Amino acid sequence: MLEAFRSRDVAAHLEALQRVADANDGNRASGTSGYEESARYVEEQLRAAGYSPVRQTFSFKGEGRRRQQVESFNILADTGGSAEHTVVVGAHLDSVRQGPGINDNASGVAAVLETARWMKAAGIAPANRVRFAFWGGEEDGLYGSQHYVDELSQAEKGQTAANLNVDMAASPNGVRSVHDGDGTDFGHAGPDGSKAIEDVFFRFFKENSLPAETTPFDGGSDYDAFLSAGIPGGGLFSGDEKRKTQAQVQAYGGAAGRHLDPCYHEACDTIANTNADLLKEMSGALAYATAAYAMAKTG
Repeated sequence: MLEAFRSRDVAAHLEALQRVADANDGNRASGTSGYEESARYVEEQLRAAGYSPVRQTFSFKGEGRRRQQVESFNILADTGGSAEHTVVVGAHLDSVRQGPGINDNASGVAAVLETARWMKAAGIAPANRVRFAFWGGEEDGLYGSQHYVDELSQAEKGQTAANLNVDMAASPNGVRSVHDGDGTDFGHAGPDGSKAIEDVFFRFFKENSLPAETTPFDGGSDYDAFLSAGIPGGGLFSGDEKRKTQAQVQAYGGAAGRHLDPCYHEACDTIANTNADLLKEMSGALAYATAAYAMAKTG
């Protein structure tokens, strides 16, 4: 799996979304032309791979004194397989207004998009449905993923086996971190089943002799709506404004005392602010976990 992703041009998606931002006032925020053009790129890639993406619209109140209504949407694309054990694999598509958001979160988008493309190219026929999701409104308040979960019936929530989330996968001074599903390290456990997601990701990293660590569920990304609804969750994160410790340098290389992502939520979050090798490793981990849930025996 890792070798397959090392040979795939995952960074091409970052380049495409950088071009989008460059042509649209330097950002890809929800409700802007940059977001619309980002969405069209994702949809074109999905259609070319054989998917039929759909838009799920929603609105939210924007910032500022007038708090005008912002119209946005998620993009959803399904594989075949049983809907009774759906795995939702998602990343937020929007950036902040201050910059192009290439690490945060074009990198997560690239990981999800390349996982979707890889599954088609490899001829994988999932036993369980995979729903690839590209969320809007995350940077404004996790609105897209919350809307998605709010629209699920109780039966559909019960039929969602897992949510795999990727929010930042190419931090330039980054780490490989997996959400602490059972709360043993940080005290915030996800619903039953979240530890199994953590274990799958760690299995990938162990099989490939790649150091990895846990990161807490702190409510700061799109997994939150799923966890609150009792749906098992987990995912990957390469780091934001925290500073790298000496122990992390020993595990991953990089510079101690410096931010994992020095351009977090800033205009300098460009393609120059990414680690292409880390992106491929994290994308491989996501594909591995997605395939595990897609092919899991149930009942």
